[in-house]
Amino acid sequence: MKRSEVNQIVRNAVDFFRRHQFLLPPFAYYELSDWRNRLAASREIIDLGLGWDVTTFGTGDFAREGLLLFTLRNGRFQSREYPKVYAEKIMMVGENQITPQHFHWHKQEDIINRGGGNLLIELWKAGADDKLTDEPLTLSIDGELRTFRSGETLRLRPGESVSFTPYSTHRFRGEPKCGPVLVGEVSMVNDDHADNCFIEKKDRFDSMEEDEAPLYLLCSDYDKFLKADGK
Repeated sequence: MKRSEVNQIVRNAVDFFRRHQFLLPPFAYYELSDWRNRLAASREIIDLGLGWDVTTFGTGDFAREGLLLFTLRNGRFQSREYPKVYAEKIMMVGENQITPQHFHWHKQEDIINRGGGNLLIELWKAGADDKLTDEPLTLSIDGELRTFRSGETLRLRPGESVSFTPYSTHRFRGEPKCGPVLVGEVSMVNDDHADNCFIEKKDRFDSMEEDEAPLYLLCSDYDKFLKADGK
């Protein structure tokens, strides 16, 4: 991706979150000089990958297949330094913007429609061999159990949520003509490097063409921009 494209996506997300009165923590707006002055105090943010995250899953086409996320809190499994056992994210999902088929081996998560349009989620159950099955999938939808056929679509309207257990495979997008969706995620500890299984091979983090300076650093930028300053 080009940095200029990422910067505009982040600007759009800032405006989108504000319109929905979802307020981000102060570090969302740190400039590079702020990070350099607060390296020691910000160690948890950097080490756990909190903050902005923009991905096209390696496609280079954000509008078609991509996701804007902001990780608000996270922990690290069996860590004394970062003992939280939970994580939280907020996301912006565009109309027909696909997050591809994937599941998690360990993480259990709730996906919540916090406002905007409707979220369409296609559902499958994966087996122990990490491949999709034809078995039905039973999920808790706001505390009520529902069973879905393989490939069936769940529509989450604003205020609704679904709980995913490990191997619950999902692909989601914003419903056309309903506007972008403010999507929340509350989960167990999140590990994007070791606990994402995409049914089709995908790159979770994109390479970056630096055609302009970053508006705000992405979580995938911390090593590149902060390592020389003592990380």
